Amino acid sequence: MITRLLLLGALAMGLATTAAEPKPLKIGDKIPDVTLRSEEDREVKLREVVAAKKTVLIFYRGGWCPFCAKHLQALAGIQEELRSAGSQIVAISMDQPSKLKGTPGRDKLTYTLLSDSDAKAAQAFGIAFKVEDQIVARYKSSYGLDLEAESGRTHHQLPHPAVYVVEPAGTIRFAHVNQDYKQRLEAAKILEAVRSVHE
Repeated sequence: MITRLLLLGALAMGLATTAAEPKPLKIGDKIPDVTLRSEEDREVKLREVVAAKKTVLIFYRGGWCPFCAKHLQALAGIQEELRSAGSQIVAISMDQPSKLKGTPGRDKLTYTLLSDSDAKAAQAFGIAFKVEDQIVARYKSSYGLDLEAESGRTHHQLPHPAVYVVEPAGTIRFAHVNQDYKQRLEAAKILEAVRSVHE
């Protein structure tokens, strides 16, 4: 698994998109009323999850992505401090529910992973993009990465990595989106954002 992830990381620079510039939700916007799926394949209303507690929403491409896996592990390192700040982490990917349990290091991730396999949440947040068909085919035939098998869908969409800090009422108080999937907001900066937003 580690070898495969490293290989995909090295090859991922060829991942291209055909989408126009995204228009992500911004500070002050309300999160959309979208339905996700849990690891047990149950419906989860995002607004209901956020209403329970101040929330750090993380959008990542999938457990197959080495940059994503590294970021998820880094987030685990600030989990207790976020809890002390009265916040929770909810991480959302295009992985279908059955794939979530196979996320690298899942046993060390004590926060919630949710599936957006139909890409509705990523689209509603304005961070979805379409992977070119030839890239999808090349990944499957040459590198063993089947995006359709990972998501269970044929839309070939992925989210740009994003971090949102959301109040229980659903208002976005912090937003960070980077189209460069190799760059992720550091865990320490996420913690700093949560503390500054909720002082």
